[in-house]
Amino acid sequence: MKTIGLLGGMSWESTSSYYTLINQGVKARLGGLHCAKIFLHSVNFDDIEKLQHEGNWQETAKILTSAAKSIEQAGADFLMICTNTMHKVAPDIERELSIPILHIVDATAQFLLRDNISKVGLLGTRFTMEQDFYKGRITDKFAIDVVVPNKADQQIVHDVIYNELCQGTINPQSKVKYINIINALAREGAQAVILGCTEIALLVQQCDTDIILYDTTQIHATLGVELALAE
Repeated sequence: MKTIGLLGGMSWESTSSYYTLINQGVKARLGGLHCAKIFLHSVNFDDIEKLQHEGNWQETAKILTSAAKSIEQAGADFLMICTNTMHKVAPDIERELSIPILHIVDATAQFLLRDNISKVGLLGTRFTMEQDFYKGRITDKFAIDVVVPNKADQQIVHDVIYNELCQGTINPQSKVKYINIINALAREGAQAVILGCTEIALLVQQCDTDIILYDTTQIHATLGVELALAE
């Protein structure tokens, strides 16, 4: 079994989901008392969040690269960055490592291609929805069209993530707002919707809508288990 490196804390609410899902996956595959071999470095999200909203991505890259290098030095065989948004600086981190990064966009796209999805909606932080590092990778690398909410709905999605979900608050009214936004993406032709922030699955689940949802936390964790157990 390979050792998984988890770069977490962004937020710890979703990092705990990673830890649970990966260990459940290993137990399901191997049975008994088996669990995953993991090195976890959890950063202080307050530091990262401030830099995000200042637009200081270079400094976030320095912090996360330092954390990733400590994971590599501890003996991890590959790295998983437990957040969608901070994959913006994944290329900066990757340049400083000798171990591979299991990229959350590539993992998600594998599932989209498997299911013949050619146009998908994307929910996430404002950075993920506005900028090209995420949706551009899906389109350029995998030839899948991506649609995002309008600016007003983007702000709703963003605010709920930072003001509620990252702080452990689950608000039923916010769930209704998210479902309405998901339905709007479907009306724009999205065949499915990516829950492109690792906290969103804490609020919205597949049972809440008929539209196919792709939970990036679950997908990333599933492929992490597969990689860890691959010969």
